[in-house]
Amino acid sequence: MKTLDLQEIRKQLDGIDHEIVSLFEKRMKLSGQVAEYKIETGKQVYDKEREQEKIRAVTGMVEDEFHKQAVRELYTQVMTISRHFQYKRMAEHGLKAEHDFRPVQSLPIKQARVVYQGVEGAYSHEAALKYFGEDGNIRHVDSWEDAMKEVAAGTADYAVLPIENSSAGAVTHNYDLLIKYRNYIVAETFLSVDHALLGLSEANEEDIQTVFSHPQALMQCSEFLNANREWKQVSVENTAVAAKKVLEDGDPSQAAVASEIAGKIYGLKVLRTSINHNKNNATRFIILSKDPVYREDAGKISISFELPHKSGSLYNMLSNFIYNGVNMRMIESRPILGRNWEYRFFIDIEGNLSDASIQNALKGISEEGSNMRVLGNY
Repeated sequence: MKTLDLQEIRKQLDGIDHEIVSLFEKRMKLSGQVAEYKIETGKQVYDKEREQEKIRAVTGMVEDEFHKQAVRELYTQVMTISRHFQYKRMAEHGLKAEHDFRPVQSLPIKQARVVYQGVEGAYSHEAALKYFGEDGNIRHVDSWEDAMKEVAAGTADYAVLPIENSSAGAVTHNYDLLIKYRNYIVAETFLSVDHALLGLSEANEEDIQTVFSHPQALMQCSEFLNANREWKQVSVENTAVAAKKVLEDGDPSQAAVASEIAGKIYGLKVLRTSINHNKNNATRFIILSKDPVYREDAGKISISFELPHKSGSLYNMLSNFIYNGVNMRMIESRPILGRNWEYRFFIDIEGNLSDASIQNALKGISEEGSNMRVLGNY
């Protein structure tokens, strides 16, 4: 058999591609008719059994193992595209992802009751002051969960929780609390974090044997702290608690990693300034409310959903953003309690709940994922 030259091969490939595109358009037209039928009958777009049956059928048409895998991947994507097209058609008919959120022009923060975890001088306290102002009705509670409980019970209007640090990453426990309690993210604020080594007035850096702080703060200052290998590092509830402990214990061999503001509040001496290795260190704090509201000018949405431990499941879910032109800002995963190797994903995307592209993307995720929740639009 005579081998064709490259130009002839390419010419034949172009012809085949023309046929493929033509057939694809015909297939999508039929998918639109399927969408019309599902709109009339109230059926869901995602039909898992039908898709699995189709995959088995098309892979059975080829014998080569490489081609079987290729056909499986090809048709998985074809059906994914088909679903997105059907979601779009359904959204055009007003069938959107359901949520209880309502838009407001502004948040009622004047004289609001605000709670944060820790004691006075904690970074959460500083974040609360930054967002609500010096005259805010701000008080502390013992734990982040206590803050969530107060909001859920209505004894506080807002809670301020750290959720992410530019150096140490996610505050994972607080992601779990977002699922445990039905509170909603209504705003966020960013706080530059500059840790100092604090000790008693009579102490010197050479005297230090034990350093107390929050685990995140210890991590953010690990390069400095680990260079002093004889120092014992001990985790406490937060940085301000560490400063308060050093004062109350009165032991010059103890030091705290906390802010210089906390040092002033508790009368401690700054032994070393700016000990965090990332000088652009910042923490993102979320503001939570019991009410599912969002500002009309909100531009970020946080959602969560669950997926099985299965190849391609996350990719297929994220394609809901791709086909709707939605930009993803952050993704974080947490294991689901009692279900080994299954995960809950937390994602931040750009957009507003009133946007058609957002509604379409969320419709797809709500049908294809499990336990999808909109955690907030802010």
